[in-house]
Amino acid sequence: MKANQTILVVDDDLAHRTMLKKLLGGWGYDVNEADDGSSAIDSVNQRAFDLILMDVRMLKVSGIEALEQIKIINPAIPVIIMTAYASVETAVDTLKKGAYDYLTKPLDFDELQIAINRATEHNRLKKEIEYLKERLGQKFDTQNMIGRSPLMVKLLETVAQVAATEATVLITGKSGTGKEMIANAIHYNSQRKDSPFIKINCAALTESLLESELFGHEKGSFTGADKRREGKFRQADGGSIFLDEVSEMSAAMQVKLLRVLQEREITRVGGAEVIAINVRVIAASNKDLKKEMEQKRFREDLFYRLNVVALNVPALLNRREDIPLLAQHFLEMFVAKNKKDIKGFTPQSMEKMVKYGWPGNVRELMNAVERAVVLSRAEYIDADELAMLMADSPNASGIDQLSAPENMPLDEVEKRSILEAINSCSGNKSEAARRLGITRKTLRKKLDKYESAG
Repeated sequence: MKANQTILVVDDDLAHRTMLKKLLGGWGYDVNEADDGSSAIDSVNQRAFDLILMDVRMLKVSGIEALEQIKIINPAIPVIIMTAYASVETAVDTLKKGAYDYLTKPLDFDELQIAINRATEHNRLKKEIEYLKERLGQKFDTQNMIGRSPLMVKLLETVAQVAATEATVLITGKSGTGKEMIANAIHYNSQRKDSPFIKINCAALTESLLESELFGHEKGSFTGADKRREGKFRQADGGSIFLDEVSEMSAAMQVKLLRVLQEREITRVGGAEVIAINVRVIAASNKDLKKEMEQKRFREDLFYRLNVVALNVPALLNRREDIPLLAQHFLEMFVAKNKKDIKGFTPQSMEKMVKYGWPGNVRELMNAVERAVVLSRAEYIDADELAMLMADSPNASGIDQLSAPENMPLDEVEKRSILEAINSCSGNKSEAARRLGITRKTLRKKLDKYESAG
């Protein structure tokens, strides 16, 4: 059994239904049968299936009619439609009505197996994402945070615990890991969630501008200060302030921030009035602040003021088991945003993503998926497309870098990948097709095209 996965086969042709039951049973699936669309609807009303394989033309209730009813009863079940009467119109109609895929009879068994694997894996990832959101949502608003790895589970549990307190928090982690997302979760799940949450990137401003931005200034305090201005700390009063890249503050600014944390009061630039503030401070850095202290670039007393609660966001390299979930989550998000009809990733592209080093962490993964969604013309994003999109990214980890020669056309990348796959399989085209995630028939068509093109 494949983790007790059950497929409902719906076909009024007894011989075809029996053949499929034997074939799918041999692949490790539990198989239920229905001889008409009406009995398929009854079966779905009675139990949940992992997948439905359904013929279009049946005597009482057609597959298309049954599909519409099944999607009302349980929209999560992936349905693969089969028909001997293939047409573009029929394919488009079934896909619009919610079918996951569309296969023509006589079935190509390699193609059938690939379609089933894709559908069940897609559904498994969706269910796991929903489960994680529901589980974490019992504690706090997840803010699109996805993770099942031990490191992420522990981090998110700590975030849920810390959010309810008033403690100052220091978030560390490499660029792109999601430090700001963690800061958002802390604020929006705290007692201050209905008050302002003000953010500032300390690395983006000069010392004088940063001081003015944080503490405000009086009219005439410097050239261009034509009126009094309140700073970020005053704007955040009653809420929280997020100081991103706090390690980039100058020594003088570190002293001034330390005073704010100790005294809970500020003074505007050019002013004398001492203003009490009620602000929770959340700081972040992509540098190791302990090493910065050792190098005398960061004040030790400020570090301990900020480091009341320390949270480290792990690099994506250290939580590879989260990559399929994140990739699927981003795929669904960008497919909806761009109104594209993309169903998922090929097994090979998912394998490449899991092996890739992701030096830019979650941000790089999200950008790669978004670009793939925008540029892809196929139903499944393949490894070659990802290779082109990530060709310019340095692989900091040295792990299986996806690469392609600069400016190589996509067709040429595909051709090279296919020929390399055949060569690595010692000429075994069936094995090469399996590794590429395509059918042997598709592989043969592509080879014929390359041969005719010379």
